[in-house]
Amino acid sequence: MYMPWPLPDENWFADTSEQSVPHSGDLRIEALVAQRLSVDWTTRRQQISVRVQNGVVMLSGLVSGTDVRQVAAELAWDVPGVLDVCNMLRLTGKARQRR
Repeated sequence: MYMPWPLPDENWFADTSEQSVPHSGDLRIEALVAQRLSVDWTTRRQQISVRVQNGVVMLSGLVSGTDVRQVAAELAWDVPGVLDVCNMLRLTGKARQRR
């Protein structure tokens, strides 16, 4: 039987019933960024996931080109309340071959 070893920061036996709910500002930012990405003609057909933590927008997924990656980050930065954007978007295989 394999027993995973917990990381030092993890407390597997902690009471998780009162876990912190995401800040309402983060939820608002996440909804606005997702809405802007779905409306913009450059990013609306791309596989982009949006997460927000403490005002930091994290974009992940696959996009078709570097221009789409840049536009997605710019759209996220334009949302009020965004403190930083972590752009983890990756290019699809076709876009990588063009380089």
